[in-house]
Amino acid sequence: MTSRLFAALLVLTLIFRFWLAAAFPITGDEAYFIWWGWKPGWGFYDHPPMIGWWLAALLTLNDVEWWLRLPVIVQPAVLALGVYWALPRVIAGVSDERRLWAAALLLLAPVNVWNVFITTDTPLIYFSAFSGLAWIRASRDDAARWYLVAGLLLAGAVLSKYFAAILGFAYLVDVLRRRTAGAWAGLAIAYACTLPALGLMAWWNSGHCWPNYMFNFVNRHGDAGWSVKTPLLYAVTLLYVLGPPVLWLAWTRRRAACSDASAGSSFPVALGTLAWLPFLLFAILSLVKQIGLHWLLAFVPFALVWLTLRLTPVSLRRLGVFFAGFATLHIAGILIVSRLPLETWQKTRLYDGIVLSFEHQALARELQPYRQDWVLAMDGYSNAVTLGYNLRQYVVVFGEASSHARHDDLVTDFRALAGRNFLILRKSEPNLDDYRKYFRQVSADSFEIRGAHFWRVKGEGFDYPAYRDGVLAGVRRKYYALPAWLPQTACYMCDRYFPGEACRR
Repeated sequence: MTSRLFAALLVLTLIFRFWLAAAFPITGDEAYFIWWGWKPGWGFYDHPPMIGWWLAALLTLNDVEWWLRLPVIVQPAVLALGVYWALPRVIAGVSDERRLWAAALLLLAPVNVWNVFITTDTPLIYFSAFSGLAWIRASRDDAARWYLVAGLLLAGAVLSKYFAAILGFAYLVDVLRRRTAGAWAGLAIAYACTLPALGLMAWWNSGHCWPNYMFNFVNRHGDAGWSVKTPLLYAVTLLYVLGPPVLWLAWTRRRAACSDASAGSSFPVALGTLAWLPFLLFAILSLVKQIGLHWLLAFVPFALVWLTLRLTPVSLRRLGVFFAGFATLHIAGILIVSRLPLETWQKTRLYDGIVLSFEHQALARELQPYRQDWVLAMDGYSNAVTLGYNLRQYVVVFGEASSHARHDDLVTDFRALAGRNFLILRKSEPNLDDYRKYFRQVSADSFEIRGAHFWRVKGEGFDYPAYRDGVLAGVRRKYYALPAWLPQTACYMCDRYFPGEACRR
């Protein structure tokens, strides 16, 4: 590995990622977060607000796909360069070639090759990676300034996603291992930095029905339970995210030290804690819950750096060649798929959603007569925000939908829509009896785009009281049954629709 080879990898991966970000339409999750940017606030339904703030800043200049995805497009490059800079400050005597290999592995890690999609993990990865590097540096000599840096960055992670708690717990485990006065003082500094962020989140949630708590700890876990399948899925996910050979190499080299280290220096044990404790915690959680691939991404840099410091030069080169070949397969596969006609996927259950994303101009033409005077709606949140992004017009969620559709509860006030006409776009044939109870008059028609069928339900004269009793009351019981011990200053669901009645179990 030479600096020229690394620079070539950096440029080639960035070119591919910019192309993919420009060519691939915005996904449902991304559209959801983009609406956070269009309507910024101190908090949002299911996660802390950081990605919404970032997107709000980007949206002041442009709203095209590649621009809004810029932070995640450049993320592997930024992390690779950051690790290259940080390694000699973490452990003395590390060779320039080994630093380049660590940076190259981050560039070529499987998910880093193709992941150009905006998520709450985007800021979490930045803050977690650099907070962890600052913590490792601080652990060398209990340097208060580096503990402060680690804590400030940890606060950014806390405002990005609740999985930041895993990083904070890893810091505690590292301190319990060292048990020095300096380490305890450093942990106190780091934790103190997160208090304003935690206070902001508690303040916002207490005035908004505690949606972060309800979503992350109650409403989304209906499928949780002991399972044999979910640990196996987690094992496969971990193998892929880290790269298939990494776990085997990590096990065989677990007691090795960096051969480049100068005499008297020691391997940073804190790095091992940050590298593997999070994956162990996810393994335990996988016994009862399916682990999402993106949950792991914030901790991949630590594992790859840890392994880079332990491998012999020959093993490191072999791993690098594997990563390069695996990355090439990903790129070739994506390029081939991008050349296939859309109809290739027509027999899959995802096809109508694919058409919704890729053929948004055709959909806009079908909806144009209704955009001015009708309330546009869909029956699912992911589809609604995707359509809304492409139309640059907010699309309401009509009906109960799922636990993932609840941000619309904050945005849409159905009281203000009483008497309005609704155009509800569906991907499945509707039963008009489901709508007649909420409108004075209901009709429907359908149209086809590239073999995908869509239905337009036209409801005239929206009956808000009937909708409140038939839909919103059920939403309140199902998703807003807050425990009595949570303090509330306000709750949009009950304050709007059921004044005088608290949202409580």
